[in-house]
Amino acid sequence: MKTTSVAIGIFDGVHAGHQEILAEAARHGRVVALTFHPHPTSIFAPERTPTAVVSIEDRIALLEENGAAEVVVIEFTKEFASKSPEEFIQEVLINQLQATHVTVGANFTFGHKASGNVETLKAHANSFGVSAVNLKENRGSAISSTRIRNLIVDGDVERANELLTRIFALKGPVVHGEKRGRTIGYPTANLGLGELATIPADGVYAGWLSVGDHRWAAAISIGTNPTFPGIRGRQVEAYAIDQVGLDLYDEEATIEFVARLRDTLKFDGLDPLLAQMSQDCLQAKKILGR
Repeated sequence: MKTTSVAIGIFDGVHAGHQEILAEAARHGRVVALTFHPHPTSIFAPERTPTAVVSIEDRIALLEENGAAEVVVIEFTKEFASKSPEEFIQEVLINQLQATHVTVGANFTFGHKASGNVETLKAHANSFGVSAVNLKENRGSAISSTRIRNLIVDGDVERANELLTRIFALKGPVVHGEKRGRTIGYPTANLGLGELATIPADGVYAGWLSVGDHRWAAAISIGTNPTFPGIRGRQVEAYAIDQVGLDLYDEEATIEFVARLRDTLKFDGLDPLLAQMSQDCLQAKKILGR
């Protein structure tokens, strides 16, 4: 008998808790990950739409990397949200996906006004089996995309990386900035990001800058460059340590955040800034094993 084990969730970040759901689903057959896009909050309360830990494209790739044989993305609309729990079960889980088992987080809700829950699923146990995974880490705290998002925004990328089980990264095109870094010996790749990107707190970080097959140890700066005059928006820029002559404009780049080094500071002139940047690079190389 063909088995279709459906794992359901938003799965933003595909973090350690999500990986537990996928692992449990794999115990019951071929895993189909069912996710939704855009985020439901964007439909009912656009002003409260959360930023994304990963893009929908990366979410799909990560689900596949973590055991999903197939990923089904349902467009979340007001019409879809109006379905009763029973309609969702019959139309999506039974008719469309032919689920023989369903795995969700223990606090999972679904259907019109979130009126369905794990018990609702279990009431249909004659159609498919149900597993509910309690998303807790060893120390007892809940693992959630919201928690990881808050850690990143607070600058605690090390803890976020633990819960993600990988290094948090931002991706985007390398865009033109003020080009000041080139004039002071630290040319940076300035990342262009979408409005829903989850950006770490202002500061300096150790990490990696990747373009294509190339990956360089990097010192990463986030902020408004307060040492220099003028008003500018927040920038995410990475200096590929000890690299010379890189021209990365318009290339798609990935910046990975390994550790936070310090807060953003305003220096009294260029010389103390350069001295600190030299120390930042040395510290980053030490952390990154370079």
